Amino acid sequence: VQLQAFGGGLVPAGSFLTLSCAASGRDASKYGTGWFRQTPGKEREFVAATTWSGRNSYYADSVKGRFNISRDNADNTVYLQMNSLKPDDTAVHYCAIGAPTCFPPTYYYWGQGTQVTVSS
Repeated sequence: VQLQAFGGGLVPAGSFLTLSCAASGRDASKYGTGWFRQTPGKEREFVAATTWSGRNSYYADSVKGRFNISRDNADNTVYLQMNSLKPDDTAVHYCAIGAPTCFPPTYYYWGQGTQVTVSS
């Protein structure tokens, strides 16, 4: 399974971005998917996750109410809609598939990351 994350960019505070995570490979859509983010010198931080069906989603408190995770299994793509962006959201954002928890070790495959920069 391979994952490709894209959609990052430089945006002003208060705006929005939609990240995409495209998966390829056998049974890719049968896994849960999570988004994490990381800044230099810090550990990878959980952002959001969804089950393989998309029926259940989980969010970090820092993004709850602002971000929405969704998936289109027909296209093997998971989206992270990020609204009301803050400078604190600046990080490299990674998608991963596996068990949809907030713990990185429960994920089997990781994408390469996409940079999100929010200017104040």
